[in-house]
Amino acid sequence: MTQATQSQQPGILMSDAALRHVLALRDKMGKDLCLRVGVRQGGCSGMSYMMDFEEPSNIRENDEVYDYDGFKVVCDPKSILYLYGLTLDYSDALIGGGFQFTNPNANQTCGCGKSFS
Repeated sequence: MTQATQSQQPGILMSDAALRHVLALRDKMGKDLCLRVGVRQGGCSGMSYMMDFEEPSNIRENDEVYDYDGFKVVCDPKSILYLYGLTLDYSDALIGGGFQFTNPNANQTCGCGKSFS
C-alpha cells in the first residue's frame, strides 16, 4: 500500500496499482494535474463516488490534501466525512476490473461498488 507523505494516517489510501494507473492516465493528458476524490448524492445506494483530475490551482484552502511522492489527492471537507479511511484500488481484470473503493464508513454498497450509504 502506498502511504501519503503526512505525519498522520492519510484519510484516503491508494494501492500501488491505483497510483500507477492514475499516474499513467495523468501522463497521457500531458499536464501536471491532481486527483479530486469526493461523493455526491445519487447512485443506487444513496451516495456515489466521484473522482476526476483537476488543476492544482483549484485546490481550496479547506481541502484535505494527501501527497503521494509529489502527486496530490484532494478531497473537500464534506466528502472526507464519508471517505475518511477509504482505500482506492485498481484492477485490470476483464470482469470486475477498474477502480474499487473500500470504504470503512459505508453501511451498504451496491453491486457495482460505485455507490454506498
